[in-house]
Amino acid sequence: MASHEARVTARIHPTATVAATAVVGERTQIWMHCQIREDARLGDDCILGKNIYVDAGVQIGSRVKIQNNVSLFAGVAIEDGVFVGPHVCFTNDKVPRAVNPDGSLKAATDWQITETRVQTGAAIGANSTVVCGITIGAWAMVGSGSVVTRSVPAYGLVYGNPARLHGWVTPAGERATFEASDVFTGSDGFALRRVPATATAPEQVVPVT
Repeated sequence: MASHEARVTARIHPTATVAATAVVGERTQIWMHCQIREDARLGDDCILGKNIYVDAGVQIGSRVKIQNNVSLFAGVAIEDGVFVGPHVCFTNDKVPRAVNPDGSLKAATDWQITETRVQTGAAIGANSTVVCGITIGAWAMVGSGSVVTRSVPAYGLVYGNPARLHGWVTPAGERATFEASDVFTGSDGFALRRVPATATAPEQVVPVT
């Protein structure tokens, strides 16, 4: 899908700046004062609110909703169906410095991008900060104002500073409980099975197939 072909059906506000080499998917909406940098790629049917920064090379899937004032820096990959709340900030440098030890200004070759991935269907609440080098699993939910410093398992519910695991949620956002059984069936019929922790793996939940 070439960028010029997709942009025929995209809606890009006149105040937005979209680099010529960025790819914008079909029917994607980019609103006021957004900046989409070189070689970024946005899938189909995305909605980007006001004042969003998408750095060079950032990959965004289809049907992604990104609210106002979000910053997605180089090295971030967002899969399909992800929700990113307002004022969420992603980072990409584990040891940020403006200068080298000799006092010289750091150049692009003086630091290394650390990648972050947000998997299908996950949701990140308003004002959260995501520290680089982690994965937020499929359908996980991050509570508003969290500082996410470690990877989040699929279907995990995390919040706080630092964000910690407080339970599990279904794709519909329903809290999954396992007091009576290792299987929880949501009101929509979607079921999750709890897999207890072992000596080598933490507790997790998986869909019942």
